[in-house]
Amino acid sequence: MEETIIDTNELGESIVKVLKGIYDPEIPVDIYELGLIYDVMVNTDYEVKILMTLTSPNCPVAESLPREVEEKVKTIEHIKDVDVEITFDPPWSKDLMSEEAKLELGML
Repeated sequence: MEETIIDTNELGESIVKVLKGIYDPEIPVDIYELGLIYDVMVNTDYEVKILMTLTSPNCPVAESLPREVEEKVKTIEHIKDVDVEITFDPPWSKDLMSEEAKLELGML
């Protein structure tokens, strides 16, 4: 039986697609376009590590948002484990938002 080779770029795109379906409850823009996702790493064992931030350290979804990210990314086929790490270095700022997000929020 041949081992299935999974395209990590394709897997990365699947992860981004999932992340774009998760919204900050206070802002009508997904967490990816908001710039809350700093890094997504996938190793050869299909374990994912996501480095993300929140709009503020005392964000009301500080507990639930990382859990939602972890649970939704785990639903992607082949992914064995997801580790979501929250960082505030560098702190989130509006500069991290995509043009699309800024447009959506009337900042352009």
